[in-house]
Amino acid sequence: MVRHRTRRALATVVALSSALLLATGCGVTRGAASSDLTMLIPNSPGGGYDQTGRAAVAIMEQGDITGGSFEVTNVIGAGGSVAMTRLMNAEGDERTMMTAGLGVVGSLYSFGAPYKLDDATPLAQLIEDQEGVLVPADSPYKTIDDLVSAWQDDPGSIVVGGGSSPGGPDHLFPMQLAGSVDIDPRDVRYVVYDGGGPLTSALLGNKIDVGFSGVGEFTGQLASGELRLLAVSGEERLKGEGISDSPTLTESGIDLVFTNWRGVFAPPGISEKRRDELIGMLEEMHDTDEWQQALADNGWIDEFKTGDDFTAFLQEQDERVATTLEELDLL
Repeated sequence: MVRHRTRRALATVVALSSALLLATGCGVTRGAASSDLTMLIPNSPGGGYDQTGRAAVAIMEQGDITGGSFEVTNVIGAGGSVAMTRLMNAEGDERTMMTAGLGVVGSLYSFGAPYKLDDATPLAQLIEDQEGVLVPADSPYKTIDDLVSAWQDDPGSIVVGGGSSPGGPDHLFPMQLAGSVDIDPRDVRYVVYDGGGPLTSALLGNKIDVGFSGVGEFTGQLASGELRLLAVSGEERLKGEGISDSPTLTESGIDLVFTNWRGVFAPPGISEKRRDELIGMLEEMHDTDEWQQALADNGWIDEFKTGDDFTAFLQEQDERVATTLEELDLL
């Protein structure tokens, strides 16, 4: 019954979004004669997909890698499922790409979408990204130990926020963290926000107690002291103002390493020749000094893979999400 409701919800969101896109002149498939390309971003400006997609686009434009310019379009709704539906409906369009990642894998399950990411045309994984445990500057939790202790004492008293739907990284991370510190993940009070921008507002407005999301989305607020970073989820500490002193979870005695990832996809039904051309563009972009600088500036982990290797990885990630959702009785 829940599955049917989520499918109807997705259909409603997609219909409304499609109407809006057509009304504003967006969503029209470009003809093959155009030299321009479109990069779809499946969440709001300022989020991780937005940062990654725009960084890649800027480097490809500056280096004249594609021979044309990009139109970058944020397609907001249903945790990325609306954007994915638009990509799938652009079958055969060889001038459209979309950033996506673990969050979209989860949203496709949560909203009952009839397809998976590898039903599009996988091009390349660009990065892995550490998650962070974030609190407002005036939070009573000064360390990750403070938070975990309060959480263990009364799991229902801590309101957790994340920028992804159930099954996405900002949802999977706190659920796995809870399990690692002997809290039943089903007791976690998780609130969904559509990307890092809305999540930042919720943290600064004290609507939630703690946020879980990619650290790179909050560098400005961390540097200014508006937010504090209690811990990071990867194997090594990150560098940056307001970030460098934050320990990893393993340093804090918590046996958990967790990373998110993001990549680029094309619509289904494009030619093999065009698929190879698009992969070549991303490979050329990846090899630039500018991309290496973007990795360093954002604290991203360079985890580049393409084609069949990327497709196999996607199938593993799909199983990862499905297993977790089943354990939480969300499938």
